[in-house]
Amino acid sequence: MNVRAEPCPGLKPKQCALLFGLYNDIMLRTKITDAVDHLPEASVLTLDRVTWEDYEHLLECLQERPSLRVTYDCGRLDIVTTSREHEEWKELILRLVQILCEELRTELQAYGGATWKLKTEQKGAEADTCFYVVNAAQVIGKREFDLANDPPPDIVVEIDKTNQSLHKLPIYAAAFGVPEIWRCNIKHNAIQFYELRSEAYIETTSSRFFPILTDAVLTKFIDQSHFHGHMSALLSFRSWVRKTLER
Repeated sequence: MNVRAEPCPGLKPKQCALLFGLYNDIMLRTKITDAVDHLPEASVLTLDRVTWEDYEHLLECLQERPSLRVTYDCGRLDIVTTSREHEEWKELILRLVQILCEELRTELQAYGGATWKLKTEQKGAEADTCFYVVNAAQVIGKREFDLANDPPPDIVVEIDKTNQSLHKLPIYAAAFGVPEIWRCNIKHNAIQFYELRSEAYIETTSSRFFPILTDAVLTKFIDQSHFHGHMSALLSFRSWVRKTLER
């Protein structure tokens, strides 16, 4: 990802190195942002042999583009474009979880598509949305996160039109230690829960953090939103939660 430096007449070696460093940054950002601008919805741009420094520079360059998800894994970098369906599922799931936490009187901290990275592992990822539940109190008010010292999100939500998120699971498991993944498959209108056990994810039918919530229940209310609208699904979900808790 670097441009080879040629001799720079009239410049000292350090000045020459700085000049080519700036040139590399400009060329990297220009080429990648141009490529991203031409990506259709729900598609992937993959780059190999990307350095950690290039990855961090690219994050800065793309920080005003919330419709992108960037993943870094030991030199491989994937840029995924989201779609209107991604955003609809993301917002609906967030609102359902908010209702659940309100009825359970449980604290919730949501961080959307925040970037999670760990330089020592050379890995970084951005989910569609993510939540702190049992660890919410530890992160309230935090503006900077360091996964070497701070807990990872309790739940990460990945929304797929294809199977793009599957290769991110090892990052969430071995590098970050995310306890639970909710994987939403738009194409098949299905939701899968994964629980971390011994640095690998095992598919489960219910959430570790919300035992009353199963994949079937969550899918049911998302289906309802598609046919009857979000408000109908949200009101029905709140009613279901209250009735379930009364049992």
